[in-house]
Amino acid sequence: MSKRRYTREDIVKLLREVEVFQSQGQSVVEACRQIGVTEQTYYRWRKEYGGLQVDQARRFKDLERENARLKKLVADLSLDNQILKEASKGNY
Repeated sequence: MSKRRYTREDIVKLLREVEVFQSQGQSVVEACRQIGVTEQTYYRWRKEYGGLQVDQARRFKDLERENARLKKLVADLSLDNQILKEASKGNY
């Protein structure tokens, strides 16, 4: 069985589908089978993305990308700062 990567938007849509199936009287197991994921995957997704809307999931992804960029920038600046401190002490 091949693994499929779902985007955050897809995950939120699938979680909404499961809610619809449950409101129609189906169990979680049956709903998960219909959307093609395991029950464990459903609960993991619900824990992480349960209260999000599609636009919020997109914003979440953008914020994570921005956070990673800023962390890299801070690491580069810290390294430059450390190099300058060592050079100013004359320990080279």
